Amino acid sequence: MMRLDRFLCGQTVLSRKEADAAVRKGRVTVGGVTVRKPDMQISPETDAVTLDGSAVEYQQFRYIMLHKPAGVLTAARDKSQKTVLDLLPPDDRRKGIAPCGRLDKDTSGLLLLTDDGQLSHRLISPKHHAAKYYLARLAEPFDSAYIPLFRAGIRLRDGDSEEQCLPAECEQIDSHTAVLELFEGKYHQVRRMFAAAGNHVENLLRVQVGSLKLPPELPAGGSLHIFNKEIELMLNNSSVSEAAEFCRQNYSSYWIKETT
Repeated sequence: MMRLDRFLCGQTVLSRKEADAAVRKGRVTVGGVTVRKPDMQISPETDAVTLDGSAVEYQQFRYIMLHKPAGVLTAARDKSQKTVLDLLPPDDRRKGIAPCGRLDKDTSGLLLLTDDGQLSHRLISPKHHAAKYYLARLAEPFDSAYIPLFRAGIRLRDGDSEEQCLPAECEQIDSHTAVLELFEGKYHQVRRMFAAAGNHVENLLRVQVGSLKLPPELPAGGSLHIFNKEIELMLNNSSVSEAAEFCRQNYSSYWIKETT
């Protein structure tokens, strides 16, 4: 059993205070009956709840999309540096919420935070082929030779050893900007791939995971709750061409202006 206001807070964008007010104003029904007691006990799995006439479906886990800024550590906590959890509103910093995968400290963009460990594993594991798409601003002009080089699986040096990357697709946006599709997450991988090809990444933005895109209107440091339909998008892959077109329409011009 669960309090009605807590249920609404966890399954909608409402804060606990807003959920309390919505119930008291008669905007919520349980089993088809309008209720006005926020502390009413309900069964999330079986009780039919509506808010303003729309069904509120129960989700066991919480999913938060964050537009991670550069300079913030992808970690649940750190004694000396600001972490992504520090950017969340207090109500979202509940037990179990943690970053799904990681973005390097100097990389910005879409990051999922959740208490759903099974989903995190599925999105992180290379064998599940969840694609991530990055918009990279390069120091030197883009060379079309990068496309077959990355597609073949470029080798990265690490001291005296080398490691093989999985095949990756790349598409040029303009003279100094490109979108890269990855199915793995090696340390500083995008930057190291372009470095191995003879270029340098000045700025890096993760714009998409699967088919779920980073909303252009979500500012750096901003977050929002997402639900089952958005999670399904993360698990359904897109294409580098679709991601590139999304960047051309929504990201490239202002993002480049802000970072050059």
